[in-house]
Amino acid sequence: VPCPEVTTMPAPAFDPRALLRRMFDAAVEAAQPSRCVPPHLPAPPKGRLIVLGAGKASAAMAAAVEAAWPGDLSGLVVTRYGYGVPCARIEIVEAAHPVPDAAGRAAAERILDIARAAGPDDTVLFLISGGGSALLALPAEGLTLDDEQAVNRALLASGATISEMNCVRRHLSGIKGGRLAAAAHPAEMVTLLLSDVPGDAPRDIASGPTVGDETTCADALAIVRRYGIDLPDAVRDVLESGRGETVKPSDPRLAGLDIRMIATPQMALEAAAEVARAAGLPAHILGDAIEGEARDVGTVMAGIVRQVATRDQPFGAPCVLLSGGETTVTVRGSGRGGRNVEFLLSLGIGLEGLADVWGIACDTDGVDGLEEIAGAILTPDTLARAWKAGIRPKEALADNDGHGFFGALGDAVITGPTLTNVNDFRAVIVGRREAAR
Repeated sequence: VPCPEVTTMPAPAFDPRALLRRMFDAAVEAAQPSRCVPPHLPAPPKGRLIVLGAGKASAAMAAAVEAAWPGDLSGLVVTRYGYGVPCARIEIVEAAHPVPDAAGRAAAERILDIARAAGPDDTVLFLISGGGSALLALPAEGLTLDDEQAVNRALLASGATISEMNCVRRHLSGIKGGRLAAAAHPAEMVTLLLSDVPGDAPRDIASGPTVGDETTCADALAIVRRYGIDLPDAVRDVLESGRGETVKPSDPRLAGLDIRMIATPQMALEAAAEVARAAGLPAHILGDAIEGEARDVGTVMAGIVRQVATRDQPFGAPCVLLSGGETTVTVRGSGRGGRNVEFLLSLGIGLEGLADVWGIACDTDGVDGLEEIAGAILTPDTLARAWKAGIRPKEALADNDGHGFFGALGDAVITGPTLTNVNDFRAVIVGRREAAR
């Protein structure tokens, strides 16, 4: 008796682009304030709950506090233009990032005044996230907003790490480097930190407005010299005279300060790894604090990917390689910079069209450098499509024009404001193993 014909459905096609985007979306979702803030709220105080904050995620953090807090509260936070979230009791102010503006300065002055008015029965809840260094734009005494803007522009173009940039910023500020917390003494103080810095050092998140700082003006000057940054005379005087010294960890005004890290790059990478594993791919986190020139990191990553793809070392293919951190771009060309797209373009050049390799590199806040673009996606045929369109990848990289390169290919990732910020996200899918070359 002949067997009946069995009809089978073909397996669904694997969509690397969709998986890359799902991993990135999971990383962003893991750091959403609505998820991370409520478990860390303080006990109700005898007096007032005063909410103060700064950063790209601060408005969303404020909204999460309002939604979860049963009693009265008031406060003020400053966030990036376009990142505001409606709040009923906490005032939301928007200002410029990454170069500060007058709106940020006015907000910083008001935040400092509110902190100074807190009493011993009050609790001040500080909501601090990445971007606060520019948004809390209160220059040190003797400096102007123009001075602060000039220093920020120079730092952004210098190639300095985020830790080095924030060391300089702390020593030129009237509110960062522990000064905001010192102003709120003797109130009870709780700081909720959403980390966007490699290593999650509290002093580097928004330049540590509520955290004691052991670095010195001499350290800031050494960084300035290291990168050949030309400072205005008034700025140099603040550092050389020691007038810009920060509040130190041993300062009694900071005693008892409760600091809580509520979301980190590692948490975001772990969430993305779960998405990869659910799709049947082993996931390996290479590091959450990778720094260096973006193009150099891309070149190194290309070497790692080749070893995986051709030799199954240090991991067997297929798999997903995940990493985070904050690379830098020393802008020498006429392009728009953007550390994620620069990394990705360098990775693509290093891979030379290696088959079955896809990648994504995006900033979790939705803004890569100065662009309202999160990052981009790399495919095995990226270089071939570029050449066909008359675009030369190596010339684009030399010109720091990663945004122009991926935008022309239709591979930019645009999210709009994500309302969070846990630094850069990078994922590379290494497909089937190729024969060794």
